Amino acid sequence: MSQMQNVERQLREMILGLEIGPGERLTERWIESRFGASRTPVRAALLRLETEGLICRDGRGWTVAPINLAELGQIAVYREAVEVAAVRLTAALEDRGGIELIAAMLDSCDAETPREEWHRVGLDFHIELARLSGNEFLLRAVRDAMTRLSRARWLEVRDERALGRAWAEHHAILAAVRNGDAEQAAQLLSAHIAGSRDRLVTSLHDDRRGLRARGFAVVAA
Repeated sequence: MSQMQNVERQLREMILGLEIGPGERLTERWIESRFGASRTPVRAALLRLETEGLICRDGRGWTVAPINLAELGQIAVYREAVEVAAVRLTAALEDRGGIELIAAMLDSCDAETPREEWHRVGLDFHIELARLSGNEFLLRAVRDAMTRLSRARWLEVRDERALGRAWAEHHAILAAVRNGDAEQAAQLLSAHIAGSRDRLVTSLHDDRRGLRARGFAVVAA
């Protein structure tokens, strides 16, 4: 792994895991010191993260992008277009081996499972369903969308009821896929995406003051 790739990977993980919060300022000097990297790979890594929408330029420095409530609605529309297309392809598969692996992944989470793992598995559920479609363009689109949602979903997994509902919906979608019912899987996934959007926006809107008190930037548009 190159120095640029290492800086990019670690910074992405820190941003998505909220170790570096939305709205927090970053300097190239701090990054160079933190990761023992030189200026050129640090700048290259920052440019890559900028294209993902995770950071933005702020004068001579950089700022971690705020969580944008309006963007969550736009991502939901995008997800419905690409994920529903992918799940229809996945439901038509004759080989059910990959579906059972996803089911085992969901079942691996229980009361003793750390929230970090719930978060990862929730993202991976959508990505792996798209992977089974066999369409690399749809897979890339779903992966990119889930990356943009990752920080907001960290806040969602704190809510026990929201988490339980999301998992029940995941299992229902997977059951329809397992049965080869593309129409049912598409309807359930569409409803899940809309419900997840509504829960996230409501939670973030209601908790905006508390999030700001923690130094997290949340904007309405």
